[in-house]
Amino acid sequence: MARLPSVLGTDDLSLPELCAARLDGEVVALAGGWVPIDEPDLPSLRARALAGGVGPLIIERLSAAWVHGSVVAVPRVGQFCLPSHARTAVAPEVGRQVREVGIDAEEIVEIGGCPCTTPLRTAFDLLRDHTTEDALVVGAVAGLIETGAIAYEDVRRRVEASGRMPHKRLALARLALVERATSGEPSTPALGG
Repeated sequence: MARLPSVLGTDDLSLPELCAARLDGEVVALAGGWVPIDEPDLPSLRARALAGGVGPLIIERLSAAWVHGSVVAVPRVGQFCLPSHARTAVAPEVGRQVREVGIDAEEIVEIGGCPCTTPLRTAFDLLRDHTTEDALVVGAVAGLIETGAIAYEDVRRRVEASGRMPHKRLALARLALVERATSGEPSTPALGG
């Protein structure tokens, strides 16, 4: 008997079958896919659930932090990017943000067959993301550090070495909050970013 994939979609079973399986307690909805309840919650499963059917897009920012395990809940809107040199058109889709970025091959890691930003690139992008609340960013970056995925000093060096870039001051201020959070110091109020 053939084994079903660990992340199911309407190519595998019809929507009524998936909904019936959910009602029967056999699958749960996860990031746009359906996952059997006995599948272990691994980064590879999270990446496949999130990236199902998005083609060449790279999982990034909060979505990548969730895949790497530093964010508990899957973001409501999947965050993806394309290298700025890629000549690919992506149709807008509800529940998905896509942006073009300058990114090097060594800043991308394959997880579960899906391209995802490395933990260091994920932290770098999150620290500069002025559209995401400070608390979410600080928690995600601190989580990456606490799990051992990255070291605080590597993140600091990456931000400081970036020269002139948009939102660098915000990134440095958030990085100071991350340092406090990971060292056990009491945190300070949000930055308003």
